[in-house]
Amino acid sequence: MTDVTIIGGGIVGLATALQIKQQQPALSVVVLEKENRVAAHQTGHNSGVIHSGLYYKPGSLKATNCIEGYRMLLDFCDHENVPYDLCGKIVVATKPEEASQLDTLYERGQQNGLAGLRRLNLPALREIEPHVNGVAGIFVPQTGIIDYTEVCQAYVRVFERLGGEIHYNEKVEQLTPGNSMSVVVTNKARYETKLVVNCAGLYSDKIAQLTQREPIGLQIVPFRGEYFKIKPEKHYLVKNLIYPVPDPNFPFLGVHFTRMIHGGVEAGPNAVLAFGREGYKKSDVNVRELFETLAWPGFQKVAAKYWQMGLGEMYRSFSKSAFTKALQELIPEVQEADLIEGGAGVRAQACDRTGGLLDDFSIIETDRAVNVCNAPSPAATSSLSIGKTVAEKVLKRF
Repeated sequence: MTDVTIIGGGIVGLATALQIKQQQPALSVVVLEKENRVAAHQTGHNSGVIHSGLYYKPGSLKATNCIEGYRMLLDFCDHENVPYDLCGKIVVATKPEEASQLDTLYERGQQNGLAGLRRLNLPALREIEPHVNGVAGIFVPQTGIIDYTEVCQAYVRVFERLGGEIHYNEKVEQLTPGNSMSVVVTNKARYETKLVVNCAGLYSDKIAQLTQREPIGLQIVPFRGEYFKIKPEKHYLVKNLIYPVPDPNFPFLGVHFTRMIHGGVEAGPNAVLAFGREGYKKSDVNVRELFETLAWPGFQKVAAKYWQMGLGEMYRSFSKSAFTKALQELIPEVQEADLIEGGAGVRAQACDRTGGLLDDFSIIETDRAVNVCNAPSPAATSSLSIGKTVAEKVLKRF
């Protein structure tokens, strides 16, 4: 019998495991990961940005967890010698009509406690990023870069030092909740556990549905984000991080430029519907999962509302010249020949039945489970804070 069984060895699952073990060392905690390593999916495929909390509605779970998690992450990395670089970023309005949204971001940043934000005109923008183009911008000093896979590996080291266990290559196939315990069956073993914590990311809705009879009311819709790398001789075009003003109606930040902690510069991502929950390539098609997405009433409403934007993202996915054109709005000197195909990530975006793309974190509790059902960006930055929040919900049961 295990006290707590955590499904998912991404950054949120590991942070939750670590927080539970730190707060209550006597509890037995096991993490089940279906791959042969941690951070194999969303965590290991993101752009490695430490987010400041600029974008999020004050008082929302995203805002509070990002700001607290930011401080906790930096403290942890300092203690465990995980390298990071607080290089700062600029958010650039490329059109006059984006100025009002830039004002909103500035006000949100101040409400969220970000000190040192600076409004920038074009000459000031170019002092920071000499090759950028725009009408106005904001400098955000708190933003940084890191390798979240290395963060996860450090979480594992501390968790295992405290007596926690991680079992790899164990895919959950059945979950049966009972009155006093639940039974979790994997492809390898059977676990009796007092409480299940679901941090399964791209499959969190599937696991959540196993923990209760009534429908959970949401579904994960996978969006692939594709990146290009800037060829080395053009790295001089980007000093640190350059972001556009995001569309307030869509939960994505737009294509941007990111200097990486281990060197190099990435450009992207776009946001296209993935044809499978782990569809990292255009050719990755899971027919059953694609049908589930297309049949979900919420997705149908999203598609009806945003079809033009979706077609534009899909066009950019298949057209390098169109992708380049989007990047040229921020840096006009970037040419198609400067882009080398990079990697891709898949974002687990929760969508409710009414067509709402959940912008905030979503945690669904049942008698025998705590389900983290929506943990998009900035979940990596916020991981220790989210883990603390989930741990508090867990420890109330003991």
